[in-house]
Amino acid sequence: MSARRRRPDGLATAAGLLLGFAADRLLGDPARLHPVAGFGTVAAALERRLYADTRRRGVVHTTVLVGGVVALGAAADRVATRHPVARGALTAAATWAVLGGRSLEREALAVHGRLAAGDLPGARRRLTHLVGRDTSTLSAHEVARAVVESVAENTSDAVVAPLVWGAIAGAPGLLGYRAANTLDAMVGHHNDRYEHYGWASARLDDLLNLPGSRLAGLSVLAAEPGRARAAARAWRRDAAQHPSPNAGVVEATFAGALGLSLGGTNTYGDRIEHRALMGSGRRPEPHDIPRATRLAARVGLAAVIATSVGRVVATWRRRTG
Repeated sequence: MSARRRRPDGLATAAGLLLGFAADRLLGDPARLHPVAGFGTVAAALERRLYADTRRRGVVHTTVLVGGVVALGAAADRVATRHPVARGALTAAATWAVLGGRSLEREALAVHGRLAAGDLPGARRRLTHLVGRDTSTLSAHEVARAVVESVAENTSDAVVAPLVWGAIAGAPGLLGYRAANTLDAMVGHHNDRYEHYGWASARLDDLLNLPGSRLAGLSVLAAEPGRARAAARAWRRDAAQHPSPNAGVVEATFAGALGLSLGGTNTYGDRIEHRALMGSGRRPEPHDIPRATRLAARVGLAAVIATSVGRVVATWRRRTG
């Protein structure tokens, strides 16, 4: 078989990304036997055997789990390499498994439904599915702010970033990214247990999200052209003030595109964070939640088109270069 024919089929990978994205939009996460939940079970079991609050143990934990998932994806990818249909199917299945856009939308709208019904305690409880902050004393406006911020950040983390890594590295990129992102959610926290053990997972997640968050910011500009200038201005002015190098980009651009001001004081157990304001509009209200989910859906669509086209173009340039 020629070197040319052994090269990854960019069209098959791009088709897989599009099909997997469509499956996520239509179906959401699998109701049972979700592979991410299975990975979380394995990660928790390894943590019980390996844990000591040192960076060295955390590096081992992250390397074994993310490396193992990437190796598994690479092995499956090698089997599918000679068959474009198999490669497309593998990429589609992996994309559907790792994307979380539809489920994010459902959770956000579930909180909105409780707010609309006047059930603030129910909205606070449901909000815990989306954020790690203390929700027990939040007002309706603060609940709305938390939802919009979560929709912005997770549109990057759970939709755009995995598409970027899928376009770059196919199924291994998709699965490896989601493994790293899941580990960050499990152990990448500033608290007594994970301050050192979770350091490697948190830093790896920050690194892997750098390209996705930037594409997410650009996708906001494309998805809301009438507010693109305001979104770009918020990005330039405010994003660097956020404690995360990635969340600041998407929160700032969402704030600018929606005409809102995000950020403020968040409570995480005994820890209080005072975050800089993103954007220069009014503070969020409950009716802004559906606006944010509609923007997120358009951002995801812009990102899947950009990554699919980018994969095809990159493959074509390699073959003709």
